[in-house]
Amino acid sequence: MADEHSLEKKFESVLFLPEGENRQGEGGLRTKGLLKKTYENKPLISVITVVYNGERHLEETIQSVINQTYDNVEYIIIDGGSTDGTLDIIKKYEDKIDYWVSEKDNGIYDAMNKGICLSFGEWINFMNVGDKFYDKNTLKSTFQKNIIYQADFIYSDTIFSNGKTFVCDIKKSRIIHQSLFYKKYLHKEFGLYVVAKGVTISDYLFFMLSKNKKWVKVNNPIAIFDLGGISSNLNHFKQKIAVDLMFNNCSRLRASLLLLIHPYYNRIKRFFQ
Repeated sequence: MADEHSLEKKFESVLFLPEGENRQGEGGLRTKGLLKKTYENKPLISVITVVYNGERHLEETIQSVINQTYDNVEYIIIDGGSTDGTLDIIKKYEDKIDYWVSEKDNGIYDAMNKGICLSFGEWINFMNVGDKFYDKNTLKSTFQKNIIYQADFIYSDTIFSNGKTFVCDIKKSRIIHQSLFYKKYLHKEFGLYVVAKGVTISDYLFFMLSKNKKWVKVNNPIAIFDLGGISSNLNHFKQKIAVDLMFNNCSRLRASLLLLIHPYYNRIKRFFQ
């Protein structure tokens, strides 16, 4: 896994995780000897859900994954040791989940890294609790034969849970990870997500590191995004500006202006709600 100071450059895919702190259980099809793989013109897609005490919204997220009409999906759930009814919901769908594990972790990026190491798919998507695929045909519509061989990232605009649309654009650093799929091999090149106290934009940093790879935007929506998950604290905002300065030649004047408007950020955010 990534340590607190650097990106881990090497990792191996694993069938099961070594037992971590306060493990509450693991299960799924993989524990019964069933392992999926990529076929010609039908890549295996690994969908990973990270959750902690998510009983309120987890079931709709699970159903949006297991009801996809695309028939080569590997579904992995990483639970951070929930104390509510989350595990009961996971076990309810255990015969549809390839692998799940419940144990304490070091935050969302540590949990995401666990999912990456457990995945055997050619493509990865993170569909976290509360979010869901746009409809049951999303994967089938997205993974057309001509796209599979043209892209490292496949992404689309995001539908917010209030029905408004967020226009995603890699050139403007406007990306929401629920609305994209990317090749797993990129983690071998750029490492896993940074796990460090106070770091809230490791996925954004990963996208910027990969900015010169092949990004293909599709017309069909991929995800419905739960607005409750949007970060708006000052530390998160400053980190995004720092990455803009590094990768997008963001001027110091622009960075200063962005910080000046931050007190009004919550008012601006309400426009989208």
